[in-house]
Amino acid sequence: MREESLLCYLKRHFVRTTDSRHGLAVYPNLMSDVVPTAPDQIWYADLTYIRLRGEFVSLACILDGYSRRCVGWQLSRRMDAQLVVDALEMALASRHVSARLIHHADRGVQYASLAYVQRLQSVGIQISLSAKGNVYDHAKAESFFKTLKQEEVYLKQYQTFEEAKANIGQFLEEVYNTKRLHSSLGYVPPAEFEAACRQELHS
Repeated sequence: MREESLLCYLKRHFVRTTDSRHGLAVYPNLMSDVVPTAPDQIWYADLTYIRLRGEFVSLACILDGYSRRCVGWQLSRRMDAQLVVDALEMALASRHVSARLIHHADRGVQYASLAYVQRLQSVGIQISLSAKGNVYDHAKAESFFKTLKQEEVYLKQYQTFEEAKANIGQFLEEVYNTKRLHSSLGYVPPAEFEAACRQELHS
């Protein structure tokens, strides 16, 4: 069918999620030559759109740079500072935060907002923003969203916001974090990879 050009490819609409045209403070990129050796040394934060029937909603996620585990997330009809703050609060409630932790995001207005920056500073997290025009230092977040959409979102036709939130939450907590195997982690899921690391550190 491929040779005869009979395959049907679905065209996905591109929606821009990063608005870096703002007058807010821009922080340096701290990610050059930084390789995490344990959980909670680097967090990657990013946004994407999820298409529902008749509307788009916004998903904010925070990933651990060592294990690729999704440590915080939030779905909202608004792509604003409160969305990313809510995802951050979930991560802060469940993870260990130290002065070594670097939070890396793009230069979007949500991550540069005063509310978000102040919350990071209140717990001593180092702030890192992508260098202008550099998409490669955010590759793990892009890979994560690709997996989420191919293995969950594109397989469903969410009818309501509540349905989307319930399904995405179930996928992240019960599949992606605890069951999905990652080649970059030696074919184990993020939760198992973290457990092995902690056991090694305490042995």
